[in-house]
Amino acid sequence: MPHDHHDHPHSLLPSDPALRVKALETILTQKGLVDPAALDEIIDTYENRIGPKNGAHVVARAWSDAAFRAALLADADPVLAEMGYYGRQGEHMVVVENTGDVHNMVVCTLCSCYPWPLLGIPPGWYKSDAYRARAVREPRKVLSEFGVTLPQDTSVRVWDSTAEVRYLVLPQRPAGTDGMDEAALMDLVTRDSMIGCGLAVAP
Repeated sequence: MPHDHHDHPHSLLPSDPALRVKALETILTQKGLVDPAALDEIIDTYENRIGPKNGAHVVARAWSDAAFRAALLADADPVLAEMGYYGRQGEHMVVVENTGDVHNMVVCTLCSCYPWPLLGIPPGWYKSDAYRARAVREPRKVLSEFGVTLPQDTSVRVWDSTAEVRYLVLPQRPAGTDGMDEAALMDLVTRDSMIGCGLAVAP
C-alpha cells in the first residue's frame, strides 16, 4: 500500500506540534520562502501588540467610563476605530455585555471567525469541531468545562461570529475593583472572558 512507505516529506517531521512548526519554518527558510525576522515580527504583533491586551484595554475603559461603554454597546466600529483597533478580521464588530441576567459567549459555527485586532491569534479550542458544535447545543456544559458555573436564573446567549460580524464580550466588572485605574483593571481581563468562556479575574 502507498501509505506503508515512510519516505514522504511529512513523515520526516516530528509528532510534537511545536517541533513540527519549527521544522516547517526551517525548511521554508532554507528554501528562501520565509524571512525568520519577518515571521517573528508577525507573531510578536499578534501575540503582544494586537493580542488580547487591546481587547482588555477596551473592556477596562468601558468599566471606567459610562459614556464610552454606552457608545461601545450602541455602535462599536467607530469607537474601536478611534482607539486604533480596526483592520483585517476586525471589521463590523459588535460588543455584547454580560450582566447578572445574561451571560454571552461567542462561537463561529462555520469556521473560526475571530476579532484578531482585539484578541490576537485565536486559541486552538476555538477552532475545534467540538467547541463549534457543542457551544450551540450545550453551552452551559461547555462553560462548566471552562470552570464557569452560572446561576440557573442567568440565561446563556450564544452569538455566531461570521465574516460579516464579529463579537467581543464585555465581561462583568469584578466586585472590589472600585478605585482601580484602567491599567490595573486591564490585568483582570482575560482572553477567555472576552469570548465568554471565562470570567474576569477577581482582584
